[in-house]
Amino acid sequence: MTSMAKKSFPAEGESFPWWAGNARLINLSGRLLGAHVAQAGLIVLWAGAYTLFELSRFNPELPMYEQGLILLPNLARLGLGVGAGGKIVDTYPYFQIGVIHLISSAFLGFGGIFHSLKGEATLEERTPFFGYKWEDANKMTTILGIHLVLLGVGAFLLVAKAMYFGGLYDTTIGQVRVISEPTFDPTVIFGYLFGAGGKNWIASVDNLEDVVGGHIWVGILCIAGGLWHIRTQPFAWAKRLFVWSGEAYLSYSLGALALMGFIAAYFVSVNTLVFPVEFFGPALNIGIRQFPYFDSGEVLTSRTWLANAHFWLAFFILQGHFWHALRAAGFDFRKGEVVQPMRGDVRVDGNQVAANAAS
Repeated sequence: MTSMAKKSFPAEGESFPWWAGNARLINLSGRLLGAHVAQAGLIVLWAGAYTLFELSRFNPELPMYEQGLILLPNLARLGLGVGAGGKIVDTYPYFQIGVIHLISSAFLGFGGIFHSLKGEATLEERTPFFGYKWEDANKMTTILGIHLVLLGVGAFLLVAKAMYFGGLYDTTIGQVRVISEPTFDPTVIFGYLFGAGGKNWIASVDNLEDVVGGHIWVGILCIAGGLWHIRTQPFAWAKRLFVWSGEAYLSYSLGALALMGFIAAYFVSVNTLVFPVEFFGPALNIGIRQFPYFDSGEVLTSRTWLANAHFWLAFFILQGHFWHALRAAGFDFRKGEVVQPMRGDVRVDGNQVAANAAS
């Protein structure tokens, strides 16, 4: 018996209905870029517009967490416009951030429209550097590396804000302060992953030095890992282990996003250092009725909204992970069976065959 070669799924040439969204652009890298840039523009547009909307309703005389706010509490915990005791003394930084997001969304929107309608349908038409094929494992890990480097830069932006650009709000002293000596000891930082910090896992962190130090380590590891993926090719075992298709990458991404969502839901529920009581309200009670819930008691606080939103978004994103993972594995939901196996050791009829050493 011979093994079946891995192929992209859905099969090349398969048509998609109009409601399939970006799946219609799976083999049109230029158009897919346009869709992603346009979607980024919509996200930035929402962030800017909603920041200004919240600012128009904000009453500095009332607790921030009781005003149904989503974005302003997150800006306040960065130390923007905050005085002693968490009092909001200057709302102009919030206005500036909202306007900057609105302006940025216009540029992103223009870029999205250009690549969707006017630019090359495939990026290979402009330069091979920007082009890619889903089955090209080396190119995919290079793209992964670029994303990791950008994530590392994002982590260092938080570090820069904490150390050099005004500091962060520290609820333990009720003041905004510069974090001049972040924790760099790996035994302390990575100890949180193994429960050394307390019963709440990484959410047990109780000082901003460890928070900023953790971001330094995250930045270093992301950038180092990104550069490694850019300069190397996947090992043979990795090529055999993973399915190399656009839908598979989507499933991997959704799975990781769901995991981060669940962790964030727990973190925001119990940690009052990174999410100060002054801006988000008291810590939540986590329990199980018919479904998991995050409850603050009589007051529906910003923390309650944030924790529940993260949990339920993560829950549904996880369903998307399962859906796309099964499709990437060749499962046809209409037929209820695997119709195009992606692994070299599985036949359509389910019988095991010898693995293809070349794969």
